[in-house]
Amino acid sequence: MTFAKPLIAAAAALAAGFGAANADHHGKAKKDIVDTAVEAGQFTTLATALTEAGLVQTLKGEGPFTVFAPTDAAFEKLPEGTVESLLKPENKDQLTAILTYHVVPGKVKAADVVKLDSADTVNGASLSIAVKDGAVMINDATVTAADVKASNGVIHVIDSVLLPPGD
Repeated sequence: MTFAKPLIAAAAALAAGFGAANADHHGKAKKDIVDTAVEAGQFTTLATALTEAGLVQTLKGEGPFTVFAPTDAAFEKLPEGTVESLLKPENKDQLTAILTYHVVPGKVKAADVVKLDSADTVNGASLSIAVKDGAVMINDATVTAADVKASNGVIHVIDSVLLPPGD
């Protein structure tokens, strides 16, 4: 599909940014989703949120998982005080619901994502997928890089935090 080309180009650029250190000599990822994201340096808020929600071990598990990972800049777009509020112990259930809304079971690569119009998340709610002006949209978030390999799945970087229906 023609709209997959910009996404694949972005994936190549991001994969270079994540460094070849995550691949063995066969090109297979050595690090899991959490370690790959942490090493990238642009997902510190996501890593903190995963820790507070108790989801780190899950995403270090066998998988495979597809994670639509919001960057630190994506979290900064939320209204002031939102992240701090979500990280409070009394809001763990809401934080967990939001984070699991970013995870799709299985390994869904960019070439597959662009053929879908929705995907069911671990949260139980569905994400909408569309291609607009050559960009892949997950709900209202734009995929800025795709197909970042991890040993237990794949990461697609997004520019906004996804909020499940009702949040």
